[in-house]
Amino acid sequence: MKWLPEAEEAIKKVPFFVRKRVKARVEKEAGAAGRPLVSLADVKATQARYLKNMAKEVKGYQLDNCFGPNGCPNRAIASESLLKRVETVLSKADLPGFLKQRVGADLKFHHEFRLTVADCPNACSQPQIKDIGVIGACRPATTAAACTGCEACLDACRENAIDLTAGGSEPRLDDGACLSCGQCIPVCPPGTLTAGRSGYRVQLGGKLGRHPQLARELPGIYDEDQVIGIIETCLEFYMQHSPTGERFAQVLTPTAWLELRRQIDSRSIDAKT
Repeated sequence: MKWLPEAEEAIKKVPFFVRKRVKARVEKEAGAAGRPLVSLADVKATQARYLKNMAKEVKGYQLDNCFGPNGCPNRAIASESLLKRVETVLSKADLPGFLKQRVGADLKFHHEFRLTVADCPNACSQPQIKDIGVIGACRPATTAAACTGCEACLDACRENAIDLTAGGSEPRLDDGACLSCGQCIPVCPPGTLTAGRSGYRVQLGGKLGRHPQLARELPGIYDEDQVIGIIETCLEFYMQHSPTGERFAQVLTPTAWLELRRQIDSRSIDAKT
C-alpha cells in the first residue's frame, strides 16, 4: 500500500521496537476503510487506538529478523527454519500469562521478551540490544587447494583477520578477529578457503533504556538444535528469576550469568569446535 510523505514521516517517529506492528495495523485499517493511500490522519487515528488498547496488543514477546530471507547477499546462513522453531518455542512459553501474573493487567510493549535473528554479523536486526540475539555464522577453513596469493580474501575481510604466509600457499586465520561472516569464502578463486563451522552465535541480555547494556556472547558456534535448547533454557531461567517482570538483562547479574551458563552446559549444549 502506498503512503503519503507526511504519513511516512509520522511512522518513522514510532518507537522502532513496535514500528512494524503499528505500520501493519495502519495499513490494515486504511485498507478496510477502502482508502488506497495511507494519510497522516490514518496514522494518528490508528496510533491513538493502539495506545489506548496496548495491553490487548501485547503478545508477550517480540521476534524479529533481518532482511536475509529477502535475498541479502551477506547471509552467512539461511535462518528460515530456525525462525519457525523459535516462534513455536516462544508461543508455547505463555509469556503473556507470565507477564500478567508478574506485572499486572496493564501491560506495555516494553515488558515483552525480545529475541532477534540476524543472518550475518552486520546484525541489521540489532541482536546486541535484545534479550536474546542470534547471529548467523560461517567460519572459513582451508582445503588442499594451493593458494595463488591473489589476495581476494584480504580485500573481502573487513576485520583484517586473514594473513598470507610468505610463500602465499596458505591463508592464516586470526580466530580472535574473525567474525565468521563467511565473506572470504566465495571470493577465493582456487577454493583454498571453504566453509568450515557454520551455525549461529548467541548473545544474551542486551537492552536499551535508561541503563542500556550490550548483550554478552556465549563462546562458540551453535547448530539449530543447540540454539533452540539455549532459548528454552533462557526462557525458563528468566521466568524463574524475574519476580516483577524485569528485563532479562536485569536478571543476569554476575552470579546469575554463571548459573545460567551452568544450566546451559548441563543440557550438553556444547558449541562446535
